[in-house]
Amino acid sequence: MSTPLKTGAVSDLKNLFATPKHFLIFIGYMALFINQGILVTATKDENNHYPYNTTTVVLLSEFIKLLVSFGLQLRTITLGEFIKQVFSNTKVLLLYVVPSFLYCLYNNLAFVNLANYDPTTYYLLLQFRVVVTGVIFQVLFDKQLSVRQWVSLLLLTFGCIVKQMKFENLTKASNSTFSQFFDVHLILILVQVFCSCFAGVYNEYLLKGKGGEVPFMVQNFFMYLDSIVSNFAVLWFNGTLSDAFTRESIASISQGKVLAIVFNNAAIGITTAMFLQQLNSILKTFASALEIMFTAVLCWFIFGIPVDIFTFIAIAIVSYAVVLYAQNPVDNTTKQEKPNNVGSQKADTNV
Repeated sequence: MSTPLKTGAVSDLKNLFATPKHFLIFIGYMALFINQGILVTATKDENNHYPYNTTTVVLLSEFIKLLVSFGLQLRTITLGEFIKQVFSNTKVLLLYVVPSFLYCLYNNLAFVNLANYDPTTYYLLLQFRVVVTGVIFQVLFDKQLSVRQWVSLLLLTFGCIVKQMKFENLTKASNSTFSQFFDVHLILILVQVFCSCFAGVYNEYLLKGKGGEVPFMVQNFFMYLDSIVSNFAVLWFNGTLSDAFTRESIASISQGKVLAIVFNNAAIGITTAMFLQQLNSILKTFASALEIMFTAVLCWFIFGIPVDIFTFIAIAIVSYAVVLYAQNPVDNTTKQEKPNNVGSQKADTNV
């Protein structure tokens, strides 16, 4: 349900964030993703290749997420109760196969796409997901977005197109505008967009709906367990399973920057789950859009990647879209959240 239009920055913030905790989750989510893009870019060599197995990095991140979710859940229940929760909710474990596989694909494609795009362009192109997220959100949660909300989502998409048009002009791979726009790298971006959209909204649906009766960290445990299996499958498919944990492979990921990627990615996973549970997928897309501004400035200082006029215009459009959405955000509650059990649900899921 849409909230009345209010004026002023303070009112807009109250519309978006019901508590300071929600605001901290929002800021933490952005900071971690900005840091991830910069760290991944910093580990590329002069040929835009990674001197380590990227799937192994993603897999180790999933192991850390699994251990963290297990440890945090044991703060509130015994080991026996945890095991009982796992075996009594195998259906939810199976439901998490879908988002975990899509997140696995998303995380691995992030390395591929960041090898072909600078971080600012990469994050701008990922904003194509905002409209797709809006459609999936309406279907799964049976909520109709308002005209103002849709306008803000479309503005986000237009900002991405402005940036991509400039990128096309700089591309020398082909004289054909059609082939420039639909090159293999953009196809991979679109696949990553789909993975992000569907996995994010479906994960939120499980956290607030079908899996709502299962404790928050137990659901995360299911997600990361399924993700580990998915990453092993990717290694097997690529024929690199036997090479993923050799002495040389382990040595290549034991460098400071690569380990930072592992732990930062693990923190992203936990924070994203909290974001989807406490806030919603629509606001998550706007957090991702705001990352662009900070990433552009930081990459300018760190890597010397210039912020041209097209990037500046795109960032301005995205910023206005965020302000427009802040005046009339999506209500975080869902139909599955009944008033008489909200207190007990929060008691089980707060971290």
